[in-house]
Amino acid sequence: MDIAVLGAGYAGLSLARKLETDLSDDATIVVVEETGEHLVQHELHRVIRRPSLADQISIPLTDVLDCEVRETRVESVDPDENRVRLEDDVLEYDYAAVCLGAETAFYDLPGVEEYAIPLKRLEHAREIREGFLSADGGRVVVGGAGLSGVQVAGELAALADEEEKNVEIVLLEQFETVAPAFPANFQEAVRDQLERRDIDIRTGTAVSRADDDTITLEDGETFAYDLFVWTGGIRGSDAMGGDRARVDSTLRLGDGTFVVGDAAQVVDGDGEAVPASAQSAVREARVVAKNIVRLVEGDDVFDPRLDQFTFDSPGWLVSVGDGAVAQIGPTVVTGRAAKALKATVGAGYLSSVGAVRNAVDLIGEELGD
Repeated sequence: MDIAVLGAGYAGLSLARKLETDLSDDATIVVVEETGEHLVQHELHRVIRRPSLADQISIPLTDVLDCEVRETRVESVDPDENRVRLEDDVLEYDYAAVCLGAETAFYDLPGVEEYAIPLKRLEHAREIREGFLSADGGRVVVGGAGLSGVQVAGELAALADEEEKNVEIVLLEQFETVAPAFPANFQEAVRDQLERRDIDIRTGTAVSRADDDTITLEDGETFAYDLFVWTGGIRGSDAMGGDRARVDSTLRLGDGTFVVGDAAQVVDGDGEAVPASAQSAVREARVVAKNIVRLVEGDDVFDPRLDQFTFDSPGWLVSVGDGAVAQIGPTVVTGRAAKALKATVGAGYLSSVGAVRNAVDLIGEELGD
């Protein structure tokens, strides 16, 4: 029985490790990940200010997996034929999980993709850092005030303080609040943390276009910038035609294919849309692992009943420079308690995927600031 896990982000790595534990020895597992590494995406913004963190948040898959790992790009997935076209081969499978994550969406806004830097990979963090350090006396614009944009703006403000740089940081958001997908008390705490760091927050402000040194807003206003970072949304991977596949609570797309994590738009067992997040991806992976094991071990006559995924978040966490905001149930906390909680959650995740040394180093970096 051939099992393919396409991508090794939060969903892919968690799923592959669970399958290694739960499947019988006669099942063959292949993980396809172009970089050969797992990137702890929710800590990527920290590399902008702390380049040394790259070693803690980038984990070679051969250190945490025993199955075959192929370092190649997934070009396309055919769930009808149970076939994957790779950059250098064709892979056929009995069951597969598409865990390719999401790419940055630029929404065809003229010039934005050309001139703005996204934050999806280590090289993006390094490019943002270099651009920021050369922007003394200028203006840095972060487009999008979701959690990623908030974290980037906070990190840049802290870097400006450390480097004693006179840089204006502007955070743009087309909706009327920062962290627009989150509860009101969480939004208020995040905004307060941003304002404490003298970040110019402009909500209800949409970008319409950009060129090499000017951004034009939807209302026609234009202003100059020295660095433009874009965190304004996500789309599906190119291998999925740029779409995030719509799946129900079993996360199944075709008889032998599942889509997990940010690669999917999931409607859970309660009929609710599931937010794209690390915690969603990890928890979805557990359900899909159970379902794949059930299918592999089932008989050839009856399709076994599959588990359904239901999302119930224990809370939310976001870094803002050297601070943090955490929501646990209805309660929002900030300061050292929130920062310690974020470090603990991050370290717990790393330990859960076998990267214990990385977890220890990350806690040292997070709580040593």
